[in-house]
Amino acid sequence: MARGRGRHGGQYGEFWPGYVDVLSTLLLVFTFLLSIFMLAQYFVSQESSGKDAALRRLTRQIAELTNLLSLEKGKAKNIEDELAALQATLATLREENERLTGLVAEKEEAVRGSQARISALTSDLDEQTKISNEALAKVDLLNQQLLALRKQIAALNEALEASERKDQESQERIRDLGQRLNAALARQVQELQRYRSDFFGRLRELLKDRKDIRVVGDRFVFQAEVLFPSGQAELTPEGLAAIDQLATAILELERTIPPEIDWVLQVDGHTDRRPISSFQFPSNWELSTARAISVVRYLISRGVPPNRLVAAGYGEFQPLEEGDSEEAFRRNRRIELKLTNR
Repeated sequence: MARGRGRHGGQYGEFWPGYVDVLSTLLLVFTFLLSIFMLAQYFVSQESSGKDAALRRLTRQIAELTNLLSLEKGKAKNIEDELAALQATLATLREENERLTGLVAEKEEAVRGSQARISALTSDLDEQTKISNEALAKVDLLNQQLLALRKQIAALNEALEASERKDQESQERIRDLGQRLNAALARQVQELQRYRSDFFGRLRELLKDRKDIRVVGDRFVFQAEVLFPSGQAELTPEGLAAIDQLATAILELERTIPPEIDWVLQVDGHTDRRPISSFQFPSNWELSTARAISVVRYLISRGVPPNRLVAAGYGEFQPLEEGDSEEAFRRNRRIELKLTNR
């Protein structure tokens, strides 16, 4: 232990002189550096006066540059605002450009369609022009034909005027003839009425004892029971006798009526409203018509000309008396004779 300590104490005694040398060297270096610093400060102080003026100039320049920078910043801000506005305008213009581009495309499509239509219309126009030329040629031909037709119409008008004059004369003659014909017909009607009165008077004289034969207006009425059995169309012996007297009166009338009077004796058959249904007569139409025909046929057999006779059947549809009494039925079952013109 003692040897160790002695060894350490000898090491410290050897280290200390070196340490002092180092400190001395450092002190000298520090002194040298301080001298240099003092000299430097002196030179710096000599130069600082010139540098202050330069610094002031620099300061002024910096201030001016700062002002200029502020102005430039304001300008830059304005430029940025303008740039933003221009960018917005540019975006709007781009949108408008896109819209206009779409419109242009649509218009181009429409133009292409229009050009196609124009081509089609041009083709149609050429065709129509060709047709028009043909039509003009036809019009010229038609004009020529129309001119010829007008000449024909003029000639026809002249002929028509002449015809109208003749027609007027004919109309006057026709009116005169019509007046004379009407007067002649009126005379014939009057004469026929007179002959009818004579005929009915003659029948009344011949059949004055028959209560079941009477005159109703301008008709001579035979009750059906006088001429026919019930539901039959064949004349009874009593009916034949009555029709014989009628034929005699008609033949006498024919000899007295002038041939220019076109007269006929109309024989009408009527029944009552009670229905009939048989093989021979399915309804009252057939029965009434068959009875009228029986009278006409018998008159023809007695010499009365057929062209002076007319037969008709009316069934139950023109009664003399309404009602369902036996008397009404009896009165409605009848044969009527009427002297009339054709």
